[in-house]
Amino acid sequence: MVLTGTLVNGLAIIVAACIGLLVRGIPERVKTTVMQAIALAVVVLGIDMGLKSEQFLVVIGSLVIGGLIGEKLDLEKRLNQVGAFIERKLGSKEEGSVAKAFVTTTLIYVVGAMAVLGALDSGLRGDHSVLYTKAMLDGFSAIIFTSTLGIGVIFSAIPVVLYQGGIAILATQINAYVPSELMDMFIVEMTATGGVMIVAIGLNILGVLQIRVANLLPSILVVALLVTGIYLI
Repeated sequence: MVLTGTLVNGLAIIVAACIGLLVRGIPERVKTTVMQAIALAVVVLGIDMGLKSEQFLVVIGSLVIGGLIGEKLDLEKRLNQVGAFIERKLGSKEEGSVAKAFVTTTLIYVVGAMAVLGALDSGLRGDHSVLYTKAMLDGFSAIIFTSTLGIGVIFSAIPVVLYQGGIAILATQINAYVPSELMDMFIVEMTATGGVMIVAIGLNILGVLQIRVANLLPSILVVALLVTGIYLI
């Protein structure tokens, strides 16, 4: 089934988050150190992805245009509103904690290249191995994130399933319309653009900056448009 990898990924996050809830009696200083370690690893991962670009002007242009679109739509605010809604329904005592956990982990799990590449593999070739690997990575990180950030992590499984599932379903039709060379170009520049956003997420977790990363999400669509334009020229 085309959605098998996506569903396994979503389930892994939910199960791991439940485990994380059981190990929440961790001293605050330990939580801080662990979160800083994760943040540093996220930054390094983002840098590695960002350096894969073969046309960095595409990355810059995509981030600028995507940022303008995202600010206009105020996607960050909308994601936070979803988190706040969940928070109210759960009756969380710590205001903002559920929203922060939901937004942070949603961005980490969705922005990465593995989300797109894995979903494409599921749709194009029926190969779920990338998403299975991503499910393991997301699962381990979800345990840590839940133990430090709280129950909001578990709800990040919903946008992950919708996002990756949508790509997988669309990918089943993509071969008929998109040349493989164009797809390869898109994947390279999308990976680099996503890498820059992942660096921003890491800096947010560290508290170094507060970047509205969700408002940069349209950059992924802009990458597709710019790469297509370059390919046709």
